[in-house]
Amino acid sequence: MADEAATTLVRTSFSPIVRESNDYSCVLFDAAGNAIAENTIGIPSFNLTVCRTLGHFLKWRPFESWQPGDVAITNDPWIASGHLPDVTVIAPVFIGNRRVAWSGSVAHMVDIGGAGWSADSRQVYEEGLRIPPMLLFRAGQPNEDLLEMIRANVRMPDEVVGDMMAMVAAGQIAETRLFEILSEAGLEDLSAVSREIRNRAERSMCNAIAAIPDGVYRSALDMDGSREEPIHLEVAVTVAGEELAVDYAGTSPQIGSALNTVFAYTEAYTCYPLKCVLDPSTPRNEGSYRTIRVQAPEGSILNPRFPAAVNARQLVGHVLAGMLFDALSGAIPERIIGESGSAPTLRAVISGLTEDGRAFNSILFVNGGMGARPSADGLPTACFPSTVKAGAMEAIEAIAPARIWRKEFSTDSGGPGRFRGGLGQEVEVELLSANSAMLSLFVERTAHPARGVLGGKEGAVARVELNESSEGFPLKGRSRISSGDRIRIWYPGGGGYGNPRERDRAAVRADVEAQVVSGRIASEVYGLK
Repeated sequence: MADEAATTLVRTSFSPIVRESNDYSCVLFDAAGNAIAENTIGIPSFNLTVCRTLGHFLKWRPFESWQPGDVAITNDPWIASGHLPDVTVIAPVFIGNRRVAWSGSVAHMVDIGGAGWSADSRQVYEEGLRIPPMLLFRAGQPNEDLLEMIRANVRMPDEVVGDMMAMVAAGQIAETRLFEILSEAGLEDLSAVSREIRNRAERSMCNAIAAIPDGVYRSALDMDGSREEPIHLEVAVTVAGEELAVDYAGTSPQIGSALNTVFAYTEAYTCYPLKCVLDPSTPRNEGSYRTIRVQAPEGSILNPRFPAAVNARQLVGHVLAGMLFDALSGAIPERIIGESGSAPTLRAVISGLTEDGRAFNSILFVNGGMGARPSADGLPTACFPSTVKAGAMEAIEAIAPARIWRKEFSTDSGGPGRFRGGLGQEVEVELLSANSAMLSLFVERTAHPARGVLGGKEGAVARVELNESSEGFPLKGRSRISSGDRIRIWYPGGGGYGNPRERDRAAVRADVEAQVVSGRIASEVYGLK
């Protein structure tokens, strides 16, 4: 049902962010608000944060106040998924006058007003229209005042409101399918099924945690940060029997730019990577995370106070996975992977007006390489821990005055190891419009590449050039570009796994033949004669 709701959202959406790049999720809940099913390839942070959002909605509007046809909406970062472009829509499912379930979805909007999606804002007020918990539909009737307010504050109102309506349609499909299955199974509601599903998931995760030796496992990570403020992260993972606690005490305080990561997002990108390594084969639901406890100091970059800027929260939230894996590498070396060059995701946003005055906003959802695995090379140009994808470059060229000149694997980008880190890539884009445009960059790992594990080496760093120069523009901020300007981006590779000298000789030769590893690296690092 969750997958069918997701298919509906994708096929009725107005923007390529949902259609092409997978930046959305759909979740089903029981009547009490417990998450029991997520769509298969939904964004991990959305899946967990939407559960918290429903809890906030129920504080704002008690159970008894909801009626059939109601649909609630918010994008408040501290209530929803961490920054304003992500909108959450949740609706109750009724049979007659009985509420039997809830459906919810989150999707990244093509625009949310304000200064646009950027990493250089100073407060959340600059970052766009903030929608508190409100009813988008009341008893089946659209809230036209709210829709008018949204349309008046975004640059691409048809696409934004169209995607919101696609989210409503996804919820309606979930409602229809729920009616059908309850009728076929002879059930009054989902409470018994939900309890069994969640208990089984919890038991599976408890067993996985119990298999880890008790102890405290630590890691730390330094990041490029902003120009003025470097970022330092620390984590302590405590395993005690069937319980696992994660504490980020010692991390940097919140900063003055948009890299702050609200706690719900921190929690999501803590729990999901742990689910991947500890209990990967069990479907995710509320029970999967019951036995994991997450803490981050209030006022830190992983739990900032309002009204901190949070637009680029993924630049910090995504790296938590690699730090957790590093902490656990001595305890469960056969489970973890090297750090991913796609964590955090490197984003380039080009926005402006076409020659006929139409607004466009093109986001390059292009990825670096994943970290190497215990028994295989890292996946090239694949996103982890997020699940966004590039989509077709032709789709970008169709909606924006841009030409993609180059998109190819980057030689020597994957970190050497017994298993090589996933390859990054090189992308070159030219602005074709006669009008100037805004380039907004979200670039990390220029000084701190993805680290390898257990003897594996680091991947290649990120690089950006504008008209063959690396000077004169911010890597975490906005700049103006003109017609004919070319942006060239080197997306970083993933870290390696294990000693490079232990890599299979035939694999090294194959990499050299395929030109993904140079002869120099093959000789100097891998020891190929």
